[in-house]
Amino acid sequence: MKKTLQVLLGAVFLVTEFFVLTLPLLTTSAKADGAIQAITHAGFGGGTDVTTRMMLLRARRVLKQDMQLVNKKGGGGAVSMDYMMSLPADGQHTLTWTTGHAVSMALGKTKVKLSDMQPLARGTDDPQLFVVNCKADIKDAKTFISTSKSKSLKYGTTHTGGIDDVSAIAFTKKGGLKDPTIVAYKGVAPIKTNLIKGDIDVGVLNLGEALTEINEGTLCVSIVLANNRMAKIGDSPTATELGIPVVLSTVRGFVTKKGAPAERVKELEAGMLKAMSHNYYKNFLTEIGLDETSVVGADEWGAQMEVMLDEMTAQLKALGYTN
Repeated sequence: MKKTLQVLLGAVFLVTEFFVLTLPLLTTSAKADGAIQAITHAGFGGGTDVTTRMMLLRARRVLKQDMQLVNKKGGGGAVSMDYMMSLPADGQHTLTWTTGHAVSMALGKTKVKLSDMQPLARGTDDPQLFVVNCKADIKDAKTFISTSKSKSLKYGTTHTGGIDDVSAIAFTKKGGLKDPTIVAYKGVAPIKTNLIKGDIDVGVLNLGEALTEINEGTLCVSIVLANNRMAKIGDSPTATELGIPVVLSTVRGFVTKKGAPAERVKELEAGMLKAMSHNYYKNFLTEIGLDETSVVGADEWGAQMEVMLDEMTAQLKALGYTN
């Protein structure tokens, strides 16, 4: 999704020679006898693909069962969800569910509901950030909000009808602020360039996307849309701290079809959590600007899925994308 191909591939190939050696085995699109199908909707090298592979790296050993990557593209994740629903509820498959799936569900691209899915574990949680030019007055979060009460700020996003403009709309709406002016770009680089030039006021980005410029002191994070502050940018407050209850992230986690045996669900959850506690996975998170707090179990992950879908549904309606 939003992570650059270079960063993600770098994370993959720096982690371990073992992963490189097993890569061909994991790319098969057909289910081997007795193997768990790990369903994704993304092509090779994307954030969803890499996150899934990094989970599989150790989960196959922990569960003592082969796991085969099965790609089902289309509909922003709708095809992958529909495919999962065609399978038995036997715990012999997982689906990597993402922010994009929430958008597709909110837009009615599939009839699959959250109640049809059994959450297992979250793999990445990359909060939305409001990034500004470090020379701008709105670097200070309180000034950011007070300024937004009197004028519309220009928010740079990588697309429309997704989490970026939903983040801006939800924040300004719940904060009683002026409606944002959305300026959509084709990629992250133009957002950062235009922030530095002063052509836009705010960039809606993730930490990994802006980390280089943040470390250089060119760009600063004004507000974080998360429950808690992020360790690497601990001075940046959350929207909730500031009295605006908006929590939105680019997320990737794992589910299976509802109805799988409870014992099997627990086994899958425990196996994934153990796999993602390994240093291989922790190193991967570090490479993309995150840390081990990204990984949580079924209960917290399921609750976040509900919040994500509710927010997407409400704000995409406010933006006029749905009735």
